[in-house]
Amino acid sequence: MSQDSELGKTTAPNSALIIKGIQPKTGIVHLGLGNFHRAHLAVYTANAVAKSGGDWGIYAYSFRNHSLADALTEQDLLYSVIDFAPNTEAVVIPGIHTAAVAGIEACTAVISQIANATTKIISITVTEAGYSISPTTGGLDLAAQDIQSDLAGNTPKTLIGLIVRALQLRLTTNGAPITVLSCDNLSKNGDRTKRQVLEFIQALPANEQEPFLAYLRSSVTFPNSMVDRIVPGTEPRHLQLAQDRLGVHDSSPVPAEPFTMWALEDDFIAGRPAWDEVGAIFTTQVMQFEIMKLRLLNGAHSLLAYFGALDNKETIPDSFFQPFIQGALKAALYDEYLPTLVMPEGLSAQTYIDQLFSRWSNTVLADKTNRVGSDGSTKLPQRLTESVIELISRGQMPELLALTISAWLACIAPISGFNPGPYANSMKDPAQPKLMGFAARSSGATEMVNLVFDEGNIFSPELARLSEFKSRIAEYLEIIISSGIELAVTTANARSKPAN
Repeated sequence: MSQDSELGKTTAPNSALIIKGIQPKTGIVHLGLGNFHRAHLAVYTANAVAKSGGDWGIYAYSFRNHSLADALTEQDLLYSVIDFAPNTEAVVIPGIHTAAVAGIEACTAVISQIANATTKIISITVTEAGYSISPTTGGLDLAAQDIQSDLAGNTPKTLIGLIVRALQLRLTTNGAPITVLSCDNLSKNGDRTKRQVLEFIQALPANEQEPFLAYLRSSVTFPNSMVDRIVPGTEPRHLQLAQDRLGVHDSSPVPAEPFTMWALEDDFIAGRPAWDEVGAIFTTQVMQFEIMKLRLLNGAHSLLAYFGALDNKETIPDSFFQPFIQGALKAALYDEYLPTLVMPEGLSAQTYIDQLFSRWSNTVLADKTNRVGSDGSTKLPQRLTESVIELISRGQMPELLALTISAWLACIAPISGFNPGPYANSMKDPAQPKLMGFAARSSGATEMVNLVFDEGNIFSPELARLSEFKSRIAEYLEIIISSGIELAVTTANARSKPAN
């Protein structure tokens, strides 16, 4: 095989596993063509089809990423998933996609594909920010400009608008049943997606509502799911490593850790791939899996990202191996997160935490603090709120959770005169312009925190009413600004004790 051959134009070497036989027809439309989808649902589906067959090809749509869709199309929809960990050179090439399209100009084709009776599942990975959630109600943000545009009948710009318009067309053309499967880090993600869809429909003209609602009740299911795999963004080093391992050029490889977990409710009204035969867990305890992952992995991941960035650490392993941060991590896990959740049956909390420590130590993957710390305004409310409320109701101040919010604010919207460092400065957040405005208006940490909770429309009203908790956030923010993250962490660690 030629060293300059391109992926999709030749057979990969024996070191790579190509999950590709007879190309299946489209059975899934996936919304959110990104690295996580390509390393998780796509791999499970390719494995399931290879093992048990079925027309479960994936028609993938990105709302914005034209370059990725074009690159995949140029490679015959093939790409590599590379395991990054010590002592592994595993490479998988899923051959499961039937199309990769992007942008609002492709929206009509996507809607038509969803409406096609051969499509059985709509799957989703758009991150927490993609669901247009109102922090006040927890439902659909009907006042959002793009939601208003979608309600007016324009080409959909939002996830929920696209799903509703596609289901409307499906109802009028064939009325076939379909499943909507969220694979995002939201508690009760299927229930949440269903609520958003219902509230969008209920905001439509009355004559459009009743037939649609009847169809939704009888023919559309929204199973809850929990997904778990750390998948960083693709960097130049990944391109080179893909070339070295494959012997061919892949313009769009996906770096990922070897660990993967997927727990789902088995509520697929139009059928599904044999995911259960290739490692997926079908269970009635999806909520326990979701909460476990949101708090123990995602919540702690945010802590590592913000504390590490403020300590000038580029990667998650660099942060994890800093002793004072690791001490804070353990206090958050054992004293503040673990007491607020029930583990799924058959899964040990210590075993899962031991796995997390190994995953966060992965210096080969070297996930970046700025990646994990981005979009905190949409992530932190999902990861912290319920634990904070529960602990305070027991009389325990969640010191490390308060400090996590303080560190996020210090990274994303530093008060004038404070420089959080290069890794914090490179974090992105949809609320950053608003938060920077609050920082500019604030004379100190207390005023900043009050503005965030009173006017930010980020955290829930229940959290905003916890005056002592807000005061603690402000206190830690002031320590970070005046003395640095290490003193703030040392102070929080000393105070972090479970309620008696």
